[in-house]
Amino acid sequence: MAEPSPLLTRGLSKSYRVGHIRQSLHPALIDLDLEVRRGEILGYVGPNGSGKTTTLKLLTGLLKPDGGEAWVFGQPLESRAWRHRMGYLPEHPYLYDYLTPSEYLDYAGRLFSLPAPVRRKRARELLALVGLERSTRVPMRRFSKGMVQRVGLAQALINDPELLLLDEPMSGLDPLGRRLVRHLILDQRKAGKTVLFSTHILSDAETLCDRVAVLRAGRLVQVGALGEMLRPDVAHMEVLVEGPGSGLPEIEGEMRREAVGDRTRLEVDEKALARVIVAVDAAGGRVLSVQPVRQSLEEHFFQEMGGDDGGGNSWEG
Repeated sequence: MAEPSPLLTRGLSKSYRVGHIRQSLHPALIDLDLEVRRGEILGYVGPNGSGKTTTLKLLTGLLKPDGGEAWVFGQPLESRAWRHRMGYLPEHPYLYDYLTPSEYLDYAGRLFSLPAPVRRKRARELLALVGLERSTRVPMRRFSKGMVQRVGLAQALINDPELLLLDEPMSGLDPLGRRLVRHLILDQRKAGKTVLFSTHILSDAETLCDRVAVLRAGRLVQVGALGEMLRPDVAHMEVLVEGPGSGLPEIEGEMRREAVGDRTRLEVDEKALARVIVAVDAAGGRVLSVQPVRQSLEEHFFQEMGGDDGGGNSWEG
């Protein structure tokens, strides 16, 4: 018998009351039907305010749904049987700032009934993994937002979970921190774990995900592999030209040009590439590179679904 999916939802919905005097219900999540497959990285993407955080809070039991059902490893959402198999990083982790990272991870390990030797070993390994091995005994009130984010990530891994839910895991991290988290997520998949992470930064989803679920104004509008969503054909060619500056005439098939220091970057139709190279040579310039550019995830969303959800929310690339 096949093992059940790590996560499955059917018709999951949640609304919030808004207003003070004349209250009304605002739907945050509407009839979510979603399956997360074992061993995959699923990106849960959408503009700010589209319902991503609400979904993850429902799946961890922090919120109660108004309707629908969800199962974690085949167990109903209301059950406690699955909770030791999941790790969760909230979007804005609030940690006990008077504790050190070592003390906090020991506390988190106690909640999972881990033996003391296991807790100490896991804490050392995880703090080294997130780059905080030199700050293990520093009270967290002295930490930057990025450092708190790293401790939160270590906490999400303390029980070696089979399913990892991460809400905007790159938030507040510098480039090195973002790279660390990307590698950590990929390592989880290599170990056979399942990862669901939400983001409005489309490049993160494009880099990491096996599949992407697109949320818009509380509704799931598309789920699939990136190769199925995006056009595999070349959208245009990018040509980097050295010289002749303003001496380069407009070329038939040219879509856009941009000055980059003493160079010029051209976006041209693929069929016009040969003509562009001849024109650059005739004008006394030199082609430095030619690169095919395919449709990105962000371009797909803007073209297929628009850049705004109707409520003023926008994507961040």
